[in-house]
Amino acid sequence: MAKQLDFTVGGLLDHIAERFPDNEALVYVERGIRHTYREFNEVCRQVAKGLLRLGIQKGDHLSIWAYNVPEWVILQFATAKIGAVLVTVNTSYKTAELEYILKQSDTSTLFMVNAFKDTDYVQTLAEVVPELKSAEPGKLSSARLPFLKNVVFIGDDTPAGMFNFQKIVELGKEVADEELTAVEATLDRHEVINMQYTSGTTGFPKGVMLTHFNLTNNGFAIGECMKFTDKDRLCIPVPFFHCFGCVLGVMVCVTHGAAMVPVEIFDPLKVLQTIEKERCTAVHGVPTMFIAELEHPEFPKFDMSSLRTGIMAGSNCPIELMKRAVKDMNVTEITSVYGQTEASPGITQTRTGDAIELRVATVGRALPGAEVKIIDIETGATLPPGKQGELCARGYMVMKGYYKMAEETAKVVDAEGWLHTGDLAVMDENGYCKITGRIKQMIIRGGENIYPREIEEYLYTHPKISDVQIYGVPDRKYGEQVMAAVILKKGESMAEDEMKEFCRGRIANYKIPKYVKFVDSYPMTASGKIQKFKLREMAIKELQLEDAGETV
Repeated sequence: MAKQLDFTVGGLLDHIAERFPDNEALVYVERGIRHTYREFNEVCRQVAKGLLRLGIQKGDHLSIWAYNVPEWVILQFATAKIGAVLVTVNTSYKTAELEYILKQSDTSTLFMVNAFKDTDYVQTLAEVVPELKSAEPGKLSSARLPFLKNVVFIGDDTPAGMFNFQKIVELGKEVADEELTAVEATLDRHEVINMQYTSGTTGFPKGVMLTHFNLTNNGFAIGECMKFTDKDRLCIPVPFFHCFGCVLGVMVCVTHGAAMVPVEIFDPLKVLQTIEKERCTAVHGVPTMFIAELEHPEFPKFDMSSLRTGIMAGSNCPIELMKRAVKDMNVTEITSVYGQTEASPGITQTRTGDAIELRVATVGRALPGAEVKIIDIETGATLPPGKQGELCARGYMVMKGYYKMAEETAKVVDAEGWLHTGDLAVMDENGYCKITGRIKQMIIRGGENIYPREIEEYLYTHPKISDVQIYGVPDRKYGEQVMAAVILKKGESMAEDEMKEFCRGRIANYKIPKYVKFVDSYPMTASGKIQKFKLREMAIKELQLEDAGETV
C-alpha cells in the first residue's frame, strides 16, 4: 500500500506551514500578492475564525461562485479548518442552474464575485433571491432558498443585503485561537469537506461528496507521480471550481509545499507571461488551453526553459499536441491524468519517466493506492489485457456518494466499492490504460462499433487541423453516421472533400465522416470539457435529421 496522509485538509496546511514556513505558497502576479506558507496559513485561520463568528458550524454548506480569486483558495482551507462543506459552483451558471445548486445543496452561505464573462452575478442572484436587496446582511429569508442566510461579496462596492469578505476577516479578530483549535479537534478526516456538481450530459447535476481523506491523498498521489517537491512552482490557469483546479492544482501544491501561481481567468498570453515571470516549473491545462498557448502569435518571445512538468487532461489529449508541448514548451515530464469528479478526481496517471509513446498514447496506470479493472459491459466479468470494456476503480479516492441521491449513488458505486466510470477503456499487460470513448458516445453504424477517439487521433495528424471532434448523428439507413466538427489552424482553409480524401485508404470507409462542419469553437462546460451532445443536437437541427430515428 502506498503512503497515505492522515491529516484533515486544515491539519495538512498547519503541518506544511511548519515544515516550509518561508516557502512561497500563493502568488498572484497582477495583484502583487505573495504569501509564504506561514502567512497563508495565518490568513486561512483568520477567515476560519471569522466564519465561526458568523455562526457557521461544522457540517454547514457554503457555496462559492467565483473565478480563480485569492479568496477562493483561502476559503478552501478556512472552511476545512472548521469542518464546513465547500460547495463549488460552476462559473458559467445562469439563474436556473444557480437556483438548483443552492437549493439542492442546502447552502446557508454564498460567497460570490461581481461578474464573470457575460454573466452579471449580482443581477443573476437578484432574480433568484429578490428578497436580498431589502434584507439585513446575515438575516436573509428567501422563499425559494429557505436555507440561505448569508451572502458574502468578494470585491469592492458591496451590493445591498450582503457582507463584504473583508468583514469575515475582521470578525476573525474577535475569536480566540483556542476556539478554532477546539473545533479542529472535533474533525475526522473521513468527513465530507467538499461538494462538486458533475456537469452530467443528461439529467440534473449531482453533488459529489468528497472527504478530507479523498482530497489530501489524491493530491499527494498525483504530485508524487509528477515528482513534485517544495521547489516546484505551478501555474494554475484551470478553474478552481473544478477538481482540476482545486485538487490537481491546489492540493498537489500544498501536499508538497510547492508554490501556487494561479491565473484568475484563462488567457493564453497571461499564462505565458506568468510562467516566464515566476519561473514556473509546471503548468496545467485542458488541450484547448495548450493549443491557445502554442498558437499565440507572441509565443516565440517567451522563455519556457523553467518548465519541467504539468498535466494535460480534461478531454482527449491529441498525440501531436502532446509532442508539440514537450518540444516547444519544454514540459519534458508532462503527464496525463484520467479520472472523474466521483474519484476526487484522479484514477490513473502517466509517470514522468514513461516513454513518450506511453505518455501520449495512454492515460497511464493506476495511481498509488488505487485499483483499476476493465469489465465486460454485458456480464460485468473482469476482462484480460487488450480487451475493451468499462473502466472501474476502487480505493481511497472514491466519493462518499451523491448528496441526497442514494439511488443514483448505487448506480455508480457497487456493493464492493467499485466506481463504474461509464468510460470505455483497454488496459495492457503493464496496467496502462487507453480510454477509447464513453459507453454512450460510441457510434454504431450499420452494426459496426466506431470509437470517436480513433478517428480524432488520425485527423489530428493533418497539418491544417487544429482541433477536431467526432460524434454520431442519426441516420435512417445505418442507424448512425459519423460527423466531424473541425477547427482549422489560423490562416488555413479546407474543403470537405480534402478532409475526406485525407481519410480514404487510411481509415476504414465506414469511419470516414459523412458530414463535416468547420467551426471556430466548440460548446464547452466552464471546466473546459467539450460538450459533444450539444454538437450532436446542433447537427440534427442543421441537417434536419429529426426524423432519422434517435439512436443510443
